[in-house]
Amino acid sequence: MPIPANQERTALPGSVALLLALPAVLFALITWQVVADGPLVRVDERLSRVLVNPDRCSELLADLGNVQIAVPVLAVALGYTAVRHRRAGADRWWLPVAAGALLMALVPALVVPLKDLTARPGTPAVPPGTGYYPSGHTATAVVAYGCATLLLLPRLRTTLARRALVALCVALVLGASYGLVRRGYHWPLDVVGSWCLCTVLLSALWLFVPTAATPGRSQPPGP
Repeated sequence: MPIPANQERTALPGSVALLLALPAVLFALITWQVVADGPLVRVDERLSRVLVNPDRCSELLADLGNVQIAVPVLAVALGYTAVRHRRAGADRWWLPVAAGALLMALVPALVVPLKDLTARPGTPAVPPGTGYYPSGHTATAVVAYGCATLLLLPRLRTTLARRALVALCVALVLGASYGLVRRGYHWPLDVVGSWCLCTVLLSALWLFVPTAATPGRSQPPGP
C-alpha cells in the first residue's frame, strides 16, 4: 500500500528537524556577526571588493529579485494551482494557494524589521545608508520562484520536467543573487542570510502543506 505523502515527510523527524534547524542556526550566526561586526563581516567585505564589478548584465540579473518581476511569476503559479486543484475536486484546494500567498507576504514582514535591527551599511557602490541586511531582493526571488516551483512540481508528470523546473528555479535565484553582489547592491552575507531565512520558510511550506510537495502524489488533473 502506498504511503501518503504527509506520512513520508514525517517519517524521519530527525531529518525534518535538521531541515528547519540548520538554516535557522546559520541565519542566527550570520546575523550575530553582522550586528557584532565580527570577523565574518571583515571576510565578507574583502570578498565583496573582489566580486564587485558593476555592469549592465549584473544589473539585469539583480532585477530578477524585483517585486515587479518575481511576484507576478508566483501569482501565475498560484492561479494555475488553484484552478487545477479545484477542477480536480481536491479537498482544501485553496490551502497551498493561501500558504504560498502568506509566505510571500511574510517576506517584507520579516525582512524590514531585520533591516532596521541590524542597520548594516551598504557597499561602496551604493549611496550611504543602512538597512542592507538581509537582502530583500534575494528573499523575494527565493520565496517567489521557490514557492512557485513547489506548487507546480506535483502537476508535472515526468522526472525530466520536474528536474528542468527545479533547475530553472535555482538558475533564477542564483542569477539574482549573483547580480546583486556583482552590481554592488549587497554584500555577499546579505544574500546568504536571505537564503538561510527563506530556506526555513520554503521548508515549512514543503513539510506542512501536502499538496505543495511530493511530485506525483497530487489529485489527477482535471480536463
